[in-house]
Amino acid sequence: MGLDMYAFTTTQPPQQNVDFEPAEQSRLHYWRKHPNLHGWMEELYRTKGGTEHDFNFVNLLLTKEDLDQLEAAIQSGTLPKTVGFFFGESDGSETDDDLQFVANAREALAAGLTVFYSSWW
Repeated sequence: MGLDMYAFTTTQPPQQNVDFEPAEQSRLHYWRKHPNLHGWMEELYRTKGGTEHDFNFVNLLLTKEDLDQLEAAIQSGTLPKTVGFFFGESDGSETDDDLQFVANAREALAAGLTVFYSSWW
């Protein structure tokens, strides 16, 4: 049990920024119990119009601009402190992995793929 977080790619862009079901997907990245990153993603989800009460089992489209903002938050140490049942705790050791995700996601976008985030807790 706990917070499992994923980034996926798809070749078919969704019709909306949130709460979509891709026809196909390939896993790009995986995180385990990194609640501060999850909190950042939830804030983005709400900004993009997401309305599900629990930010769980929902998909969130990530754009180049989103990745730029995420990278800035990672580098400045400003991912929001986030807590949740079985979420674990972010401790700062995730920074290199988070930045590697941003780099890989940018490569996927440059290759014409769509990148999105999802989680399960």
